[in-house]
Amino acid sequence: MTKKILRVLNGEAVWPPPVWLMRQAGRFLPEYRAVRAQTKGFMDLCTTPELACEVTMQPVRRFGMDAAILFSDILVLPWALGQDLTFAEGEGPILPPIRTREQIEALDVAGVRAAIAPVLETVRQVRAALNKREEEGEGQATLIGFAGSPFTVACYMIEGGGSKEFAHVRAMAHGEPELFELLMEKIIAGTITYLSAQVLSGAEALMLFDSWSGILSPNLFRKHVIGATARIVAKLRERFPKTPIIGFPRLAGLMLGEYAEKTSVQGVAIDTSAEPSIAASMIPAHIALQGNLDPLAVVAGGAALEAEAASILNALKGRPHIFNLGHGILPQTNPDHVKALVEQIKNA
Repeated sequence: MTKKILRVLNGEAVWPPPVWLMRQAGRFLPEYRAVRAQTKGFMDLCTTPELACEVTMQPVRRFGMDAAILFSDILVLPWALGQDLTFAEGEGPILPPIRTREQIEALDVAGVRAAIAPVLETVRQVRAALNKREEEGEGQATLIGFAGSPFTVACYMIEGGGSKEFAHVRAMAHGEPELFELLMEKIIAGTITYLSAQVLSGAEALMLFDSWSGILSPNLFRKHVIGATARIVAKLRERFPKTPIIGFPRLAGLMLGEYAEKTSVQGVAIDTSAEPSIAASMIPAHIALQGNLDPLAVVAGGAALEAEAASILNALKGRPHIFNLGHGILPQTNPDHVKALVEQIKNA
């Protein structure tokens, strides 16, 4: 039997919908924290296949999720291109800002395949673990590989870390468009290599995270979010026509329909701010919607969580839908709330 998420991404309305949660393998789970304590740092965990496989599988085992998403980070690609990357506790990622032609030209697309070898081994181990779980009658789960979309990855590479405004990024995109496009070309090429290798290693579906797409003007959104995503999807579709792709243009707003139409993704993840019924009216009926519960509703739990989840289920019943959050699960989330949520979805 075809897995539920793959059926949905093939345009089928499945009821109850499959469920998984962004950042489901992470800090809210005590078993994750126990594994994390064994490592020298976050990148050590990402590049140690046995441990990365273990934390990828933890939420599948605990909650019966319909997907296992590879445990990694969108900034593995800049690291694989040769940009230094560290994660400071409590501060997030730190990278040396890339703002000159010389820095961009030094990025090594050809070296990506060798650098990501540990991540690909994680993919292989997770796929084997999922296959074994299915053979033993413990349920099916789709292995989702992922990467950051080029614009969001460029945000961190240029800014040197997180930001509320990404002023240096937008200034370069407007004021030095040729330089910005040179960087985007490198990221696009590296992303195609990275995602292709994940599929060859066992990923059954892919997701592109464009967390900062909402900071762009419509013209730049069309060029650097829709255009870049469409190029990646076209190349991957050519190589792997049976591997579906989910796009997450966070805070796309009124650009959501155009994104769905022009990128040719099979699924569109919507953020918490999107009204599900309106998003559904903007997106062709054969394209799956994924989302979009507020992560803070899961923190709250109880009647508030149940009501919010029910509202989304009711709004999207009858069309292809993957139940998920509108952003990543928060570290302070009680695992019991997640358990209650998953049970609610599966018993809908």
